[in-house]
Amino acid sequence: MPAPSDRIDKPEPRWQVILALLAVGGIHLALPRWFIVGPIWLLPGVIIVLLVPTIMTHRTGRKSLNHALGILINAIITIALIGSVVLLVTTLPSHKETPSRLLRSGGLLWLTNVIVFALWYWRLDGGGPSVRHDQNKFGSTSFLFPQMQVPRDERAQFECARWRPHFVDYLFVAFTQSSTFGPTDAPLLARWAKVLAMCQVFISLSIVVLLISRAVGIL
Repeated sequence: MPAPSDRIDKPEPRWQVILALLAVGGIHLALPRWFIVGPIWLLPGVIIVLLVPTIMTHRTGRKSLNHALGILINAIITIALIGSVVLLVTTLPSHKETPSRLLRSGGLLWLTNVIVFALWYWRLDGGGPSVRHDQNKFGSTSFLFPQMQVPRDERAQFECARWRPHFVDYLFVAFTQSSTFGPTDAPLLARWAKVLAMCQVFISLSIVVLLISRAVGIL
């Protein structure tokens, strides 16, 4: 096993982020047509088209352009998510879907919400993954992860002496926030993270309250 001091110098793997973006496109295709704004193929197509230059700019070291493309992809999938939630709120009472189909659709939207905001946290924390790698600093500037709360003289014992978060850490934060509708084990430090967390929890609550209550016949 590599020493903790060596682990932080390795570039963060990007395949997890690529997989998350492709998952958003796949979930979009699995949603009922009335949950989707525009042609059903539009969002997956845009994701794939923008992923190509995003990957190329990362591999060629064009960090500013890579960061801008990442922000653009995140903005597009966020708009698509909000559009689906708006359609849920405005058209749900008039649709006679079966409870199982509604629950399945709600689960897919809820999962999309988790992935979308995990991508935002990963992209914005500390200026982005490229900046975090270049600065080679311990921990995070926007989240107080458990590893950062270990006393400095005990960090080597827990293999977190030179630790910094990867995408899975942000995914866990987003998942727990959508599950508990509140703070996670990684408190938020930055104001932008708090604003995004409020948006994420609001969307999650909208999906859970409206869709599940409709599915069980309360509305």
